[in-house]
Amino acid sequence: MKERLIVALDVPSARHAQDMVQRIGEAAVFYKVGLQLFTAEGPPVVRELIASGRKVFLDLKLHDIPNTVAHAVKSAVSLGAHMLTIHATGGSDMLRAAVEAADHRLKLLAVTVLTSMDQEDLNETGIAGPIKNHVLHLAGMAQRAGCDAVVSSPLEIVALRKMLGAEFGIVIPSVRPAGAESHDQRRVATPAQTIADGASHIVVGRPITQAKDPRQAAEAILQEMAGAKVLA
Repeated sequence: MKERLIVALDVPSARHAQDMVQRIGEAAVFYKVGLQLFTAEGPPVVRELIASGRKVFLDLKLHDIPNTVAHAVKSAVSLGAHMLTIHATGGSDMLRAAVEAADHRLKLLAVTVLTSMDQEDLNETGIAGPIKNHVLHLAGMAQRAGCDAVVSSPLEIVALRKMLGAEFGIVIPSVRPAGAESHDQRRVATPAQTIADGASHIVVGRPITQAKDPRQAAEAILQEMAGAKVLA
């Protein structure tokens, strides 16, 4: 289960990241570096994590013209990142350019609808119809383009797994243990439910990084995930 739990290092500096990784210890091997940390510290923080034996999910949500995205993907490959996010809304040409640039050297995750968005938010952008329909549409486009996985909320996992098949990746960021605050995430679920529904990976940030004992919090989530696997 350690390979399926990704801890989000949504912290302001490399020093904070190093401290958190040390406090979590062997309870996690996979870490997400997102916009906050990457903007503050750049590629060195990714290289340091990889050099320490950790895997890095580089969550930059690339969305630009195909040529620009392709070059950014190549840079992520050279860093040694294991996963990289791109926005599915960039379109098929952008997705295919990213896939070609990745050349199977990292996994490309296509972001569908941000988990902070609800139906009203989606409608405000000019997209009509239920969120689930739009998520499925984007996911199908990403799979056809050759992406390795999609990112969605927990509410779409079952429908995505049915459509995408057993092997395609489904990465879920808005996971909260029972009783934890949802913060700015609107479409959330527990680790057990997320794994039971068919997620390949879950991303957990504040319930671990803001816990009094981050290692203990991570271990508790791993136990919950393992129990869900037995029940699934």
